[in-house]
Amino acid sequence: MTASPRFPISVEFFPPKTPEGVDKLRAVRQQLYALKPEFCSVTFGAGGSTQEGTFSTVAAILSEGVAAASHISCIGATHERVREQLATLQTMGVRRLVALRGDLPSGFGTGGEFHYASDLVAFIRAETGDTFHIEVAAYPEMHPQAKSPESDVKAFAAKVQAGADSAITQYFYNPDAYFRFIEDADALGVRVPVVPGIMPIASSSQLMRFSDACGAEIPRWIRLRLQSLGDDSASIKAFGLDVVTSLCEQLRAGGAPGLHFYTMNQSAAVLEICKRLGV
Repeated sequence: MTASPRFPISVEFFPPKTPEGVDKLRAVRQQLYALKPEFCSVTFGAGGSTQEGTFSTVAAILSEGVAAASHISCIGATHERVREQLATLQTMGVRRLVALRGDLPSGFGTGGEFHYASDLVAFIRAETGDTFHIEVAAYPEMHPQAKSPESDVKAFAAKVQAGADSAITQYFYNPDAYFRFIEDADALGVRVPVVPGIMPIASSSQLMRFSDACGAEIPRWIRLRLQSLGDDSASIKAFGLDVVTSLCEQLRAGGAPGLHFYTMNQSAAVLEICKRLGV
């Protein structure tokens, strides 16, 4: 009897800001490597503000023998600056990028030589050919700045037509939103793998804050249950594990090509969810 193929997972970190944070993330990574992630991605701050920390975290992951994907954002950037970043990443041995438009630092105008993530994807392809596997973002519940769901899916299609290989979604808690997005993309002829982004629920206030900022919908029943649990962190974590494990099970059963965990530089929830999934 042949073993069933492994269900792919990947994990995301943000660059630590302190020496203590660097040490803590190193320990977290070692714990998560037990899951044999396909790759670990590392985020960029607004306007590329954490570039140094991003690249040093990527280098640390590579030195540990694990594939690393660097986020790269283009809003407010020049062609020359992005060209330099690509050369640095190529020299480091990075082979996967998460190409995003990104957010401007507060107080800046639009500026820069790129307007959309599709411009960045096309530029990376023109500059580096097939050197990089390019991931882009997808928004099952619509990008907060999109005019309509239709225009949002068309923007996603433009990124794929520009040369993206696959996509990672914004996190969500309604699996129907994901499956509908896949159907809508398929109707436009877009058939690259779209991996669901998964946000474990560890803190009620943190989740509300993030979701308000990025436009991710927290279903009413989840919001009300979290409110009813108040400051009972153990109950919030237990409830969160049940909700997110069930979400992952539904996504896997429905044909999702993998799961990408937004770890928030923590390991416990991701390890427990994957254990429950048998990953």
